[in-house]
Amino acid sequence: MATKPATATQQFVPVKEIRNGVIILKDGGYRGILICSSVNFGLKSADEQHAITLGFQNFLNTLDFSIQIVVNSRKMDLRPYLALLEEKAPEQKTELMRVQLREYIEFVRSFADQANIMTKSFYIVVPYAPHVSAARAVGFLRRGASAAKSAATEASFEEDLAQLEQRLSLVAGGLAGTGVRAAPLGTEEVIELLYRSFNPGELENPIRLDN
Repeated sequence: MATKPATATQQFVPVKEIRNGVIILKDGGYRGILICSSVNFGLKSADEQHAITLGFQNFLNTLDFSIQIVVNSRKMDLRPYLALLEEKAPEQKTELMRVQLREYIEFVRSFADQANIMTKSFYIVVPYAPHVSAARAVGFLRRGASAAKSAATEASFEEDLAQLEQRLSLVAGGLAGTGVRAAPLGTEEVIELLYRSFNPGELENPIRLDN
């Protein structure tokens, strides 16, 4: 039975490349990702909850493009934290402090084994679909040399990137009115997020880029 080449699975991955923190899809679409802070809605007063809800409604009404809201739930890995505590144990000045630290380490380890401790991250995926204007199309037709074509492609990317950045700024500004802080991910952060997204064993809520 013949095995499929490793590249066969790549056809199901919609990502062509990641550039300047922007995901470029195989169909030519762009995706920018904002990481967002959280708001403890349950601890707010009724008036504050109403203000947040109203602010979020106003934010959605200002958008003339779709967005994707992603909640990434992952099991928290406490091993680095426990290892750090174990390194600090010999540095404690008294035997009592060393005993208390060891007991605390055992408590955290036991609690982590019995409970499913989760950490949540919040993201917003902002799309942009570049369009070929008449001027750009004429420019491509007039440029026969590869260097000129490369320069034109670079110029078009910068134009499209500026449009996507405007959308990201609009979304971040709208969220600020609800008390949520948002910042765009860089290239390395996007790569890490996509790696986890395409490895279901490490991520429960994979990001969809094709909607």
